[in-house]
Amino acid sequence: METESIPHTALAKAVNYEGTFHRSFSSLDADVVLGAKDYTLFRIHSWTLKTTSGWFRSLFSMPQQNPLPNHPEFINLDEDSHTLESLLPMISGLPINPLTSYDEVDALLFAAEKYDMPGPISLIRVFIMTPPLLDQPLRLYAAATRCGWEEEARHASAQSLALNIYAEEYQPILRKLHTGAVLDLMNLHRNRREGIRQRLNEQPFVTGSTTASCPRCRWKVDHRTWRELKYRIVTEMDVRPLGDTVVDVGLTDWPEAIACWDARCPNTECTSMLYDKVETLRLIRDCIDGLPKTT
Repeated sequence: METESIPHTALAKAVNYEGTFHRSFSSLDADVVLGAKDYTLFRIHSWTLKTTSGWFRSLFSMPQQNPLPNHPEFINLDEDSHTLESLLPMISGLPINPLTSYDEVDALLFAAEKYDMPGPISLIRVFIMTPPLLDQPLRLYAAATRCGWEEEARHASAQSLALNIYAEEYQPILRKLHTGAVLDLMNLHRNRREGIRQRLNEQPFVTGSTTASCPRCRWKVDHRTWRELKYRIVTEMDVRPLGDTVVDVGLTDWPEAIACWDARCPNTECTSMLYDKVETLRLIRDCIDGLPKTT
């Protein structure tokens, strides 16, 4: 029998099956056979399907015509055997293999949502917060925002600060996100860049005109080295908003930083240091620590 209310699935009675039974789902006691699109077969109890899946519960509530005695119901599914051999143990109390790729996660989430299986969805939510899935923040963010998992989405957005999300390699992932999720992520990255730019132009940092006076001898000085360092900091925050490369490496090793810390009053009778390196490093670190960290 075919049902129009359950699309993309052929429901039929069958005595002989084309395909091989999966070794974990081959019990003769089961009263349903699920067929993967690559012809792998899965025997499973209808009670398990009805109690864990709203989709199958609706399917089995329909009137069945002319059941064949001692032969299980046969249902063709759109999923491949790899997806089903991960999905069905989640609803059957069998050991679950760890998920290691987001291609697998995406396929499982699609199937679990399609068949209205909240149990597998909750298990996937746990899995994506473990390595190696935890180490892919944009894929994690995509899955979390798709499912409405706010805590996981915030965690992923914080991890994404170590990435240049505008790089070409990340564009395919960003295109899969819904508009709101993309805007939230881009705003987080932009706000950190613009936040540090604003703070560096405020007290207690050097502000105002391009020229000023030496605080010790009042000789005219040019803060060119500080302006160049500020520009380098903002540029670095644009490609890596986390800021670790600024405070851990850049402010010590960048040519702009070395020139800034070496800058002195041009008055040969003064030659005092124009900038307090230790205090400036502390202030910049505090500014970066105070920037927003999650969406």
